[in-house]
Amino acid sequence: MTCNVGGIERSIRIGVGLLAMSIGFFAGLSTTMAAVMVGVGAILLVTGMIRFCPLSVLFGINTCSSSHDAKS
Repeated sequence: MTCNVGGIERSIRIGVGLLAMSIGFFAGLSTTMAAVMVGVGAILLVTGMIRFCPLSVLFGINTCSSSHDAKS
C-alpha cells in the first residue's frame, strides 16, 4: 500500500473520525444512526492512521507528498 492521504487530510480524517465516533457513542441517537456514526468515524480514523484510502485510489486522488512515498 502506498501513501495516498497527506498530512492535512490525515489530520482532518482523524479529527472528524474521533468526532463522529463520539457523537455516535454519546449523542443519544437511535441505534441505527449511532451505528452509522461509529462506523463512518472508525473508517475515517483508520484511513487517517494508516495513510491509505481505497476510495482515493478508485478516484485517482493522492494528497500524499512525494517525499513521504520515498520513505515508505
